[in-house]
Order: sequence, then structure tokens, then C-alpha cells
Amino acid sequence: MTTRDDVMAALDRIALPDGGSLVSRDMIRAVTLGGDGVSFVIEAPSAEIARKMEAIRQAAEGLVADLPGVSRVQAVLSAPTEAKQPPSLKLGGHPKPQDGPMRVPGVKRLLAIASGKGGVGKSTVSSNIAVALAKQGRRVGLLDADIYGPSQPRMMGASKRPASPDGKTIHPLQAHGVTLMSIGLMLGEDKAVVWRGPMLMGALQQMLGQVVWTHHTGGQDLDVLIVDLPPGTGDVQLTLCTKSVVDGAIVVSTPQDVALLDARKALDMFATLKTPVVGLIENMSLFHCPKCGYEAAVFGTGGVVAEAERLGLPFLGALPIDLDTRLAGDSGRPVAAGEGPMAEAFARIASDLVARDLA
Repeated sequence: MTTRDDVMAALDRIALPDGGSLVSRDMIRAVTLGGDGVSFVIEAPSAEIARKMEAIRQAAEGLVADLPGVSRVQAVLSAPTEAKQPPSLKLGGHPKPQDGPMRVPGVKRLLAIASGKGGVGKSTVSSNIAVALAKQGRRVGLLDADIYGPSQPRMMGASKRPASPDGKTIHPLQAHGVTLMSIGLMLGEDKAVVWRGPMLMGALQQMLGQVVWTHHTGGQDLDVLIVDLPPGTGDVQLTLCTKSVVDGAIVVSTPQDVALLDARKALDMFATLKTPVVGLIENMSLFHCPKCGYEAAVFGTGGVVAEAERLGLPFLGALPIDLDTRLAGDSGRPVAAGEGPMAEAFARIASDLVARDLA
């Protein structure tokens, strides 16, 4: 009786045009012997090559048919199927027209966190408030809308690219109990975004409307989406406040006069856009020396408190310059995720927002 080894020995005699044999090139699969019949599969490296191997398939059938006791031979040509790639999704492009401000799908409330100028710690405040709210049992999303300088992936310790199974919707990531989306997750860490205003506006509209914010909540709406805005009063702020229903804005500033000048411009912008400002936060209010206990008001003190009183706006809290907060952000684990005075400070701000039904 013919054995499998006999079949393989016969097929080893089939020389291929580019060298080797069917056996030496490991192209024989599923050899089956039964009664007087033999079947096997010739797996080509690609579908294109398989289409050119019909003569080799016939020669292989003929050689095996000559083996003792074999009267029926079936050889099938095959090729590995190419893995189907999900449709690609590109961010950016001109925004789509809409009738007016709309609720973000899957989101009950939207809070924007803004600053008049850069470098005042707005992104650090945003990530820590989001984590603090999540620790208090809220379903929280964090959208990094600082498209030119996205920092939330690093601060939240997230680097995986969000999935887009259909090329239309985006499945965000989860970090420290917070649902996270940032354009920084769609690009390399060192890749610059070189876009004009309309592309920024289109990208923000996509991240608001095409992200499945309920992806990690079993279909339940988020209690609040925190939007970390870029500094200033530009296209992103205008797009957010005119295309989406914004329940409130928080303005972050250091106490120095130069920062307060720009913070006032941010406050005026929200007033112009009829977006309610729900509070001010003074960041970097004091530096407490961990060795000697000396406290220094590096950027002055009390400026944001006085501004809140002048405008009749809630003052949400003063946050000192803190080394642990900076180290935690750089390491991808916000300080609010742990314990200690700074975690407690952010917890108090979160509690205030929850008590006022803003989160």
C-alpha cells in the first residue's frame, strides 16, 4: 500500500521554476489517503502565484497516480488569505454643517477646561479632575482637544491606537477609570500636526461625534465629558462652543498678572459665546519646600481668588506647585489616582462639581 511518505517522495520530484521542490518549499498540506484515493493541497505563497501553478498541479496528480494501489488523485491549489484590514479612518478635514449646538452622543454633560495662555497647568488639572471624578463613581470621559500639543496620552499613560472597526466610528481607550480620546493617540508621539483652522475644526467635530463614548460603559451614557482645550481663544474653542452644548467652562490660571490678563480674555470669550463659566482654579499658587517647610509665592498669590470675587464666579480651589504632581503626570499616573494632599485637593474640586450637578 502507498504511504504518506511515498506521496511526499513523489511530490519532492516536482521542481519549481524558481528553485526547490513542492516538498522542500513546504507547499504540501492536508495529505489524505483512503482506499485507492489520495488527496492533498498545494499551498502557494500568494493567490497570484497559485494562478500560475496549474501545470505543476497536474504534474503532481500524475506522479501520485503512478504510485502502487492509487487510482484516484485530487490535488487542490490554495493560497493564504490576506488578513482583512479594518477601514482606515483619517482625522481632519472641513467640518460638516449642522443647524446648531448639539449634545455629544453618549454624554450627559460636557465641561470644558480652558486657559488664556499656555504653561499654567491646564492639562494637568484636566486629567486629575477626570480621575478624581472617576474615583467618586462617575462615568467620565476625557477629550484632549489640544490638537497642536496633545499631552493627555502621556499624562494618562495611554499609547495604544484607538480602534475603528468600520472606518467611521472610533473606540476610545480606558485609563485610570476614564474613557480617553486624543489626536495624540492617532499619531506618533513626535509627529507634528501641521493643519490650518478648518482641519482642526473638522478633527474636533469628528472626535466629538464619531467617538463611541459609551464603549467602556456597557452602553450607558457618560455622566460628564471633560474637554481639555488648547490655550487661547481660537478655532477649537469656537468650534466646541458653537457645535456642541457645553454645560460649563472652568478657567485655569496662575496668580501672576500676565496670566490673569490672558485668563480675562478666555472669560470674555465664553461670555461672548454664551457659555457659562462654572468656576476658576488658581494653579501654582505656592511652592512649599519639602526640606525646610518654607512657602514661596513664586507667581504671586490670591490673584485668581480676587478675580473670581470681582466677577461673582465660584472659586474652585488653589493648587500649589508640587513635584509629585509633575512626576505623576510624566509617568502616566495622575496624582489624583493615588493618596495624599494633592489627591485630596482634586477630590474636593470633583466633589464640588458633583454637588452642583455639573459632573
